[in-house]
Amino acid sequence: AAAALTREGGEDAFRRLFRFYRQRDASDLRGVVDFSVPGGQVFRSQLSISSVSDQDAYRAGLQPVSQWKAYGLHGYPGFIFIPNPFLPGCQRHWVKQCLKLYPQKPNVCNLDLHMAPEKTIDLWGQSKEQLRRKGSSKWEPRSLLEKLRWVTLGYHYNWDTKKYSANHHTPFPSDLAFLSEQVAAACGFQGFQAQAGILNYYHFDSSLGIHVDQSELDHSRPLLSFSFGQSSIFLLGGLKREEAPTAMFMHSGDIMVMSGFSRLLYHAVPRVLPNPEGTALPSCLDQALSSDLPVGSVIEHSSDDDWQVCAKYLQSSRINMTIRQVLAEGQKFPEESETNAKGQAPSEDSDHQENSRAKRHKPNID
Repeated sequence: AAAALTREGGEDAFRRLFRFYRQRDASDLRGVVDFSVPGGQVFRSQLSISSVSDQDAYRAGLQPVSQWKAYGLHGYPGFIFIPNPFLPGCQRHWVKQCLKLYPQKPNVCNLDLHMAPEKTIDLWGQSKEQLRRKGSSKWEPRSLLEKLRWVTLGYHYNWDTKKYSANHHTPFPSDLAFLSEQVAAACGFQGFQAQAGILNYYHFDSSLGIHVDQSELDHSRPLLSFSFGQSSIFLLGGLKREEAPTAMFMHSGDIMVMSGFSRLLYHAVPRVLPNPEGTALPSCLDQALSSDLPVGSVIEHSSDDDWQVCAKYLQSSRINMTIRQVLAEGQKFPEESETNAKGQAPSEDSDHQENSRAKRHKPNID
């Protein structure tokens, strides 16, 4: 059925495929590209191995670049897929940062829209015991962390003007910047600067609608995407919505790089899937972190108590980090009036990120 929809083309072919994979009973996933068994339109991509020292890779919690596997897709120049290059236990650091540290002020999250500032200061502290005790009933009240949908870092996106602003900026996390710089360099983008980040928090009923990430002033730099937790289907289309997308799996630890021609293509996440291994969490998240971290490592050990909370959260969730460079070297934001210069957070009816209303995390996304 997916193949037939793909061949059909025509007006908004992307939306038809989105709806197909969005269906909870869409059990035939044979048309979804799985990079763990590459073939067909998948080919091996070359990485810039000499651009990242083994020491810097270790400091970022990554295997030496010489051990990574990287793939491209015919018809999508500039798209690079890297199946889980993280060292054992290192994914846990990024999950903990996304749940415990990055949602803290002065960063901005969706809960700021309808909660008093003092209520969103410590989402982790207010949620951890409730998450730790959480059972399997869907009727249990959700913790604040489970109500988290997005967090913005660095240059905060203005949902009203659909722009970034020099007036709404907070320090970008140094550990995440270092990770992003190493991955970008390995893909041939030396000098990449991590200036803005959007963290998306998905549950099994979540999706991300059809959109293009085009608000950054410099499109010559790549967009980096990191996934942790449960799996998902990712759709990568063309420059127009009339072009049917290619569906692919994203699993925990996988990294996608969209650059060049692929930087401004339509894409979406129609569905979050249970871990294909059949266990509560992917086996790569069960691995413990080595006690011997290299000098200067940005990775920190997580306490057993902290990881217990993170693991409980991830049993029904997926976290995605997308990192962008907003400005080219020496580039500045254009002059703007004081009106809307502050990068206001979106209203409840605003877009999840940067384009259509379909991008909100709602079960009936279409």
